[in-house]
Amino acid sequence: MEHLNILRAAEEALLPIFSEIDNQVKQNLRKVLQAFCNHRVGVYHFSSVTGYGYSDLGRDTYDIILAEIFQAEAALARVQLVSGTHAIACALYGILRPGDEMLSLTGAPYDTLEEVIGLRGDGQGSLKDFGISYRQIDLTEYGEVNWEAISTAVNLQKTRLVFIQRSCGYSWRASLSISQIERIIKIVKQQNPNVVCFVDNCYGEFVENNEPTGVGADLMAGSLIKNLGGTIVTAGGYLAGRAKYVEAAARRLTSPGIGSHLGATFDQNRLLFQGLFLAPQMVGESLKSGHLIAHVFDSLGYQVNPKPLLPKRDVIQAVALGSREKLIAFCRAIQKLSPVGSYLEPVPFSTPGYHDELVMAGGTFIEGSTSELSADGPLREPYIVFCQGGTHWTHTSLVLESLLEEFNNLL
Repeated sequence: MEHLNILRAAEEALLPIFSEIDNQVKQNLRKVLQAFCNHRVGVYHFSSVTGYGYSDLGRDTYDIILAEIFQAEAALARVQLVSGTHAIACALYGILRPGDEMLSLTGAPYDTLEEVIGLRGDGQGSLKDFGISYRQIDLTEYGEVNWEAISTAVNLQKTRLVFIQRSCGYSWRASLSISQIERIIKIVKQQNPNVVCFVDNCYGEFVENNEPTGVGADLMAGSLIKNLGGTIVTAGGYLAGRAKYVEAAARRLTSPGIGSHLGATFDQNRLLFQGLFLAPQMVGESLKSGHLIAHVFDSLGYQVNPKPLLPKRDVIQAVALGSREKLIAFCRAIQKLSPVGSYLEPVPFSTPGYHDELVMAGGTFIEGSTSELSADGPLREPYIVFCQGGTHWTHTSLVLESLLEEFNNLL
């Protein structure tokens, strides 16, 4: 009963923040709606083509709308992009050439990029394999951007692209705000205006009023089964930014000479448009869910990131659980109250692209959709669980009731 009181107290304390999030949703929805109206979206845009994908009006219009929302010269969304990592890899391979340097200014990249870069694995087909070097500026001991170090980090002869990871990934650091990304870009461009500023935008879309391309990013990429898909897009990824860089990435997805001109959407156009329309609302509910988890577990004495009541910069909420047993129990409790696969029991397993074993709870309608409520974490100290998504915060509240009972049995 005490744990339920903690949950109810958290819900009451968060009502003002929930109201602020609703206002944020309204502002982002206004941008989406205006773009739809500007480009006269109609039912004829929902038709699709097969085969090569020539003259896919819906696909091409969606790209234009996405670019307008993101304040970018161009955008490309394709169901053939199998993940956010795939979209990022296309960008890196499209821009970097042998002898170039990729410089990360936000510490180590997300786990799935390690083999793309050549930091782990057999190296076959990695950037390293093609003679592209990698360097990173580590975060400070407090998990913040090392502003002093990045002010002189660009190698004027070698650095071709700087990598900025907006989200925390599987690390215990603060995700970046749009204002911080803008500051990083200005610092880089002061050193060399020709360096490409690339942002991994996964988990960050519609969290704030602006996106990285609106504050100077040359290119960014993300997944369509995360924020941007509104929980209903079945597959895909996107790129947005300066037109020549979007096209360079498109040529790695398809081939030189084809680029962005082809790629059938296989009757997915309606879902793409509808998902984009729903996306601001779904992101808002995810933010509320994260706030609720943070408030409850902070009250129970756990370390949480970000801390309660602080503005959220992406849809991820991390909780340091301290033990393998609690991490697995956390995921099991979420799975038990998932709409899909509630009868399944999460168990640790090895996943392609990751170094450590993972445990995941993902009873989602779209497999891997982190806009829907899910949780996962690598089985390594300090056993942090990373919670994402939530289509409505009331579902998260119901899950927390069960979760708190589960944890009460472990204490």
